[in-house]
Amino acid sequence: MNQSNGTNATKRKSFLRSNPVMNRLTRVQETAVDGKAAGYGRITIKTAFFLLMTVAGIMVYLVLNASLFSSQATLLNFNYKGFQVSASGLQLGFFVGATILAIITQIIAAFAQKTIPITGAIYSFCQGFIISFLVFTVLKGFEYLGLLALVITVAIVLVMGILYSTGVIRVSKKFHMVMFTLFATMIAVSIFSFIGYLIPFTRPFVMMVLGNFWISLGLTVLSIIIASLFLISDFTTIDYVVENKLPARYEWSAAFGLAFTVLWIYVKVLQLLIQLIGNSKK
Repeated sequence: MNQSNGTNATKRKSFLRSNPVMNRLTRVQETAVDGKAAGYGRITIKTAFFLLMTVAGIMVYLVLNASLFSSQATLLNFNYKGFQVSASGLQLGFFVGATILAIITQIIAAFAQKTIPITGAIYSFCQGFIISFLVFTVLKGFEYLGLLALVITVAIVLVMGILYSTGVIRVSKKFHMVMFTLFATMIAVSIFSFIGYLIPFTRPFVMMVLGNFWISLGLTVLSIIIASLFLISDFTTIDYVVENKLPARYEWSAAFGLAFTVLWIYVKVLQLLIQLIGNSKK
């Protein structure tokens, strides 16, 4: 059964509401006819499932690091934002493979929502593997930063949840305009930086600008702000899914969208801590 109403029309007019998975949900007009409508409790459980898959990815990396990786000779030593990193070719190979797989599954999940229970789980697992590499290999000796990033991420999620539930932050046209402007700015900076790096004449300037600590720090802080705004937008979309009684199968999309944003915030917070501590080490 399809249903068209004023709320749905308003939703479709929004160009940017949240991450791609959530954004597609705002265009769904179908309602449950068999009593199996989406619910907050089941969305929460499914979100927890994706986050637990992230924990599984972390644990698998730790097991491999203590067994397979430890028997490999260190092939590469490099400096990453003030941290001296030593890794084997196999470690880096697994890290690159997890990164590529995360990108692929993220894209598939965004355009083929029926695959989300599988692609979302794989993406979350890969993200856990990547996070574990950053915390236990790149930040070796400073592993506490991973826990600190977790505490800050939980605090951000709780604060944004309270601000949304109490109505302090309302998702309006102005809210979406601010979010779109910030997001478009980040995209524009990334594109111009990439193009500038490819041009030999402008490459030194681009490297100098992006290598500046304060500019890099500002861009990371801006990324965290954008991710936090996306979190508010995700809460709104979840309300839309439940209040409009969308079929229960859309719970997976809502849950993965929320988990995606939470993981995005965590990675950006971790990156911020790496920049701050790495700069102090210099």
